[in-house]
Formats: sequence, C-alpha cells, structure tokens
Amino acid sequence: MNTRKACVLLPFILLTLCVTAQQPQDTTTPLHLSIGQIWEQVELNNKRIEMSRLRVQSSEESLKDAKAERLPEISAAGAYARVTNMPVYEDGLLHTPQQFPVLHNYYKVGGEAYFNVYNGNKTNLEIKKEATEQAIALQQQNLTVSEVKFDAAVCYLDLVRSCRFKELIAKDIAEQEKQLAHIRELQKNGVVLKSDVLRAGLKLSRQQMGMVQIDNDIAIASQKLANIIGADEHVLIVPDTSLTALAVVPGTYEDYLSAAADHAYEYKISEGETTLKELSLKQVKANISPRVGLFAEYAWSYPQIQFYPYAAATYGLGMYGVKASFPISSFYHNKHKEKVAKLQLKRQEVAHQEVGDEIKEQVNEAFLRYKEALTRIDVAKTNMKQAAENLRIVNNTYFNQLSLVTDLLDADTQMLQTRFDLVSANIAARVRYYQLQKVIGNL
Repeated sequence: MNTRKACVLLPFILLTLCVTAQQPQDTTTPLHLSIGQIWEQVELNNKRIEMSRLRVQSSEESLKDAKAERLPEISAAGAYARVTNMPVYEDGLLHTPQQFPVLHNYYKVGGEAYFNVYNGNKTNLEIKKEATEQAIALQQQNLTVSEVKFDAAVCYLDLVRSCRFKELIAKDIAEQEKQLAHIRELQKNGVVLKSDVLRAGLKLSRQQMGMVQIDNDIAIASQKLANIIGADEHVLIVPDTSLTALAVVPGTYEDYLSAAADHAYEYKISEGETTLKELSLKQVKANISPRVGLFAEYAWSYPQIQFYPYAAATYGLGMYGVKASFPISSFYHNKHKEKVAKLQLKRQEVAHQEVGDEIKEQVNEAFLRYKEALTRIDVAKTNMKQAAENLRIVNNTYFNQLSLVTDLLDADTQMLQTRFDLVSANIAARVRYYQLQKVIGNL
C-alpha cells in the first residue's frame, strides 16, 4: 500500500519541483541610497555617461594622431620586374630594328623619408582643431553627466514623494479605521444614521485602493531609477525621505547669470564650435600657401640601367635635399571655399549668441520657478495648519451632533490633501533647485 501511494505521489512531487525551479528568484532586496549615493552610482554605471567617456577617449586618440603628423614620413618599397627585349630602330620605324641585348630580370629595394618644414601651418591648425574637438567632447561629457544626474534626481524625488504619500495614506487609513469604529458605535446607539457608516466606509475603501496605486508608483519609479544607476531592475530602492525638509536660500539673479556665463556647458560647447569654424577658415586660407620639406631616399637596383654604361651589377643610389611646391591653381579654386568658410563662421557666431540668449532665459525661468516653489512651501504649511484646525472643529461638532458626516469627511480629505501639498511643494522646490544648478553648469 505504501508503495502504491509513493508511485501515485511521485509525479506530483516532480511537477512541484519543476514549477518551483521555474519561479524567478526574489531579487527585491531593499537598497537604501541617498541622493549623493545615487549620483555616485550614476557616474559609475550609467550607459549614456559611459558613451560620452568613450567619445572623449576617441577625441584624445585623434589629438595624438594629429600631433604624430609632425613626425617624418618614412616608407620602404621593393619591386621585381620582367624586362622585355629592347629593339633599336637605327634606320627608322619602317625598317627592321636591331635587338639590343638586355637582362630580363630587374630588382629594386629601397626607402625614402620626407619631413615637412612648412605647409601653410596646416599641421598646427589641425592639432588645434583636434584639441578643440577634445575640449568640446569633455564639455559634452559634463553636460551628459549633468543631464543624467538631473534625471536621476527627478526620479529619486518622485520616489521620495510616493514613499511620503504612502506614509501619509497609511497614517490616514489608521485614523479612518478608528473614526469608522467610533461612528459604528454611535450608529448602534442610534445617535447617527447608517448612511454615515456607509459613507465613512466608502472613503476608507478608496484610501485603501489609493495605497495599491501608491505601491505601484513606487515600484515603477524604483525600476526607472535602477536602470538609470545601472543596478538590477528588480532591486527596490529605498530613498531618504527626510530629503524633502532641506531648502536652500536662493541668491540673486545676477549671481546665477554670472555663474552660467562661466560654467554653463551648452555655452562652452557653442564657444568651442565657434573656435572650430575659425580654425576651418584658417585651414582654407592655408591652401594657397607653399609647401616646403626635406627629403632623402636610397635604393639598391639590379641591373644598372639608369646611367650609361649599363652594367649587369647591383648598384646603390641615394639622394637628399629640399622639396618645394606652390599650388598656383588654388588662387582660383580656393576663392569660393573661403567664402563658404566665412559664411559658416558668421552663422556659428550668430548661433553662439542665440545660445547665450537661451541660457539667460533658462536661468531666469529656473530662478523664478525656484523662488515660486519656496513660496508654495510656506503657503502649504499655512494651509495645513488651517486644515488641522478645521478638522478639529468639525470633528468636535460632528460627534456632538452639530454637523453632518459629509463635513467631517470633507475636513479629513482637506487635511490629507494639505499634507500631500506640503510634500509636493518640498519635492517641487528640490526639483527646481537642481534644475537651476543644471542650467548654470553646477550639477
């Protein structure tokens, strides 16, 4: 009998083991991180920042390659040829030629070198151009880091807000449960109507449903933040909720504008682009410059057929000296190229001025919005005090049969909403502050 039971249970045991093995592992271990730690992880693991680093490394190699152009050009070459017979037409092309005996195998091996002395300063201009490209790449990396840190801060603060909302809703649910129990006792004693109990219970069920939504908001924000910092998407990030209590007193608009002029990444990138156009114009103008260089070459050949008398022997020949050339055709070929380069430079200068105007607008908007957010905090604090006093009054009047249950529920809702507003105002102030720092290039 035991054997039969074991045979019957064996398939079920195997099925249970297979299902258990297919279930994903629980990787939702909470990870407590502050905003500073989030930024550290962002700089280490974010993919956008990693791509910007690779671009900087590429620009560094391009700069080294441009500097290497100052070194002499050295090459080695070899040749083997099969030489045909050499007919000599002593009596003209219409008569039979005499065949001059030649050696049919020809060999040559040698090397040459060229050192540029002057080419219109093109090499130095190219080095400056690559150095400017590297500086632009560095500023673009800084801009990418600033943007990603701001995105991470917004996501982090969104997570903070959701966690604070969860705490407030949990506290409100506990208060509503006590209040509902009290109302039920009054209804049993015939003091209040059954509709009061139903309305209070309906409000409580809505709050409980709101808790489910908040949990989903936390899970979504945590996954987004985990992807930004390069962590496992299943890791639950627990933020520092006390962050919302911090506030920074704003400086003056002129201070922020001056900081933006010195540190704004977009402005420095535009400035670098303008420098590139200036260098491009200089390179175009250098096309009409002479080219001067030193050269040397040496080669061994067999047979000796370059000089008379010819000989069936290996000979070596070397030359060195100065080479100079002047591109005369560039005087008319370069005319329109120079005009195009000048127009492109002028266009970039106008674009650079436009970037400056845009940065001023961004600084002004971010500055005013930050001050506005700080004002909202003060208003939210005042509203919360008023809502608390209103709730106290309505609570006393309702349980003394001097007001309706709708008044009590409205007062509860207003109290919770003002708490939400205060949390949101603190979060918004933080976001505006980080946005202001990003605009002036300080994030």
